[in-house]
Amino acid sequence: LVEAAEMLPRLFRRVLIPLEVYEELRHPGAPREVRQWMATPPEWLEVKSFQTAWDPLLEDLDKGEAAAILLASEQQGAVFLLMDDAKGRKEAARRGLPTTGTLGVPRAASRKGYLRLSEVLPRLLETSFYIGPMLIESLLAEERTRS
Repeated sequence: LVEAAEMLPRLFRRVLIPLEVYEELRHPGAPREVRQWMATPPEWLEVKSFQTAWDPLLEDLDKGEAAAILLASEQQGAVFLLMDDAKGRKEAARRGLPTTGTLGVPRAASRKGYLRLSEVLPRLLETSFYIGPMLIESLLAEERTRS
């Protein structure tokens, strides 16, 4: 929705999503732009099912978050999980999986000089994603120190 998805393959070696997240992004309730984008996903986006047995400790989470944790747990090497759900992030941390939220991606891209937060944040504010004014100012101030 903020036209910055191309930052994902620039920042991360592989981008995986579980089938459950793929289905959520194609669901009729998802924003039209997201459904259109997922109709022909970019070749850098890999949809993969987790292979481990379902973990009852994940019952309190959304299916997509639970599947993402299970899929990330199966990966070899360094893993970085993109997740906004607080309960999901807590469970991921309990399992030793590093996470970031939605803001972590444009922030990292800004730090590498791939984009300007001052251009992306206004578009993010036009979505249903909430960012507190103090956090916005803090991110923009951080970016200004790099300029």
